[in-house]
Amino acid sequence: QVQLVESGGGLVQPGGSLRLSCAASGFTFSSYTMKWYRQAPGKERELVATINNLGSSTNYAASVKGRFTISRDNGKNTVYLQMNSLQPEDAAVYFCNVLLWSVYWGQGTQVTVSS
Repeated sequence: QVQLVESGGGLVQPGGSLRLSCAASGFTFSSYTMKWYRQAPGKERELVATINNLGSSTNYAASVKGRFTISRDNGKNTVYLQMNSLQPEDAAVYFCNVLLWSVYWGQGTQVTVSS
């Protein structure tokens, strides 16, 4: 079955960095676009970054452009989100996502940004 498992979240000070990972299984990872979303308390889930199946094209929300980098390793069936210069407004649960015959989500990983 399809599984997406996020990891790498945690507590970081403002200005710090984290690298999130999403390990995928149950489908041909290298054939699909992958996305990272986030959801802060009381807010709607928002799209953060997208990467195409080959990793040759990426897109970012305006709020994270220049600070976050999405990448993937098709040999490891894993997509990453490198987050630099983190700010309190980046605090959220981060989810990876793939659209196959249906939409699949991971369980999420919590990112807390606080001094």
